[in-house]
Amino acid sequence: MRRVRVSSHQSPVHKLGDSQMKLTPKFRLATTSALPSSMPASDLEQASWETPLIPGLPDDAALNCLLRLPVETHEACRLVCRRWHHLLADKARFFMQRKVMGFRSPLLFTLAFHRCTGKIQWKVLDLNYLTWHTIPAMPCRDRACPRGFGCVAIPSDGTLLVCGGLVSDMDCPLHLVLKYDVYKNRWTVMTRMLAARSFFAGGVIDGRVYVAGGYSTDQFELNSAEVLDPVKGVWQPVASMGMNMASSDSAVISGRLYVTEGCAWPFFSSPRGQVYDPKIDRWEVMPVGMREGWTGLSVVIDKHLFVISEYERMKVKVYDPETDSWDSVKGPPMPERIMKPFSVSCLENKIVVVGRGLHVAIGHVKKQPGSHPDSRSSSYLIQWQDVDVPREFGDLTPSNSQILYA
Repeated sequence: MRRVRVSSHQSPVHKLGDSQMKLTPKFRLATTSALPSSMPASDLEQASWETPLIPGLPDDAALNCLLRLPVETHEACRLVCRRWHHLLADKARFFMQRKVMGFRSPLLFTLAFHRCTGKIQWKVLDLNYLTWHTIPAMPCRDRACPRGFGCVAIPSDGTLLVCGGLVSDMDCPLHLVLKYDVYKNRWTVMTRMLAARSFFAGGVIDGRVYVAGGYSTDQFELNSAEVLDPVKGVWQPVASMGMNMASSDSAVISGRLYVTEGCAWPFFSSPRGQVYDPKIDRWEVMPVGMREGWTGLSVVIDKHLFVISEYERMKVKVYDPETDSWDSVKGPPMPERIMKPFSVSCLENKIVVVGRGLHVAIGHVKKQPGSHPDSRSSSYLIQWQDVDVPREFGDLTPSNSQILYA
């Protein structure tokens, strides 16, 4: 029997790929001689590309699987082989492949700023996996006021537009128009707006972006409005609003743009509101009950306007156009972690609220079981879901949030 000598000295354990791992000369010689000497280097490289993405599966089925990998796993998965690295190392290539395959995952884009430094940054929440991600920095001017921007999402194109804005120390509005392409993961500068404006209304109707009102130089309220054709990249004027007005919120319902200046304490006057119909290029006054009850930020679900009221303990209410009145939405109160200021967006039948510190609450809206399916005054119920947030977001304050699919 052969005796084996065991040493008490233990070699350090290294992870695969550790830079401290060294190959002995004998191992180098063995690995080199194991390769066919007649195979040129170009054939070896080609062979590595011809290996299947997943052994035992056709490449189309394997690609269907890999395109479902969460983004946070890409860094580890791209080490598997060259073909995985080619697909996963470039986010633009990955999301473009998802677009070709028809995959759609909702992403919540939140424009936030640091409450101490004022630094502007975008944070992205994957609403399927509830994981946070970052995108390239937005190329905007220093000392820009984040609340002055107008942000509009175009889900059909996978693009996000950031328009206008305000330079904080100069009180000067901007013509700025920036576009983020979720499939290419990059920002581009687009044609400027016809009028520099901040704190204005905006919305997308039939793929065209409409902006209206807002503040001009010296806080002068504008009555002008304009429309952008994203394909041609050209802004054109539309009918004026008929009154000079800045906007606190806006919504698109049944192909019409609703604009409100909102309520402000101590409520000396009734808030104003206008409604634009692009088919006839005309503005009309918003119904009295609608504009007086529009006391917060809104979303549109199933052609119904829902508002989270800032002056009624964050109560959710829904507008009834038949009676020109508002009804309370039943259900538990919003999670206490959601503090003002906040931003609101919607995903199908869900209301997504982002509060200070980027705390997120998702409200699942349902019609009451006894409601008639065709009734415009159906009652609604909401149930809230709390989403965990990284501690390092504690000093961030949301300014706007939009949802895109990628």
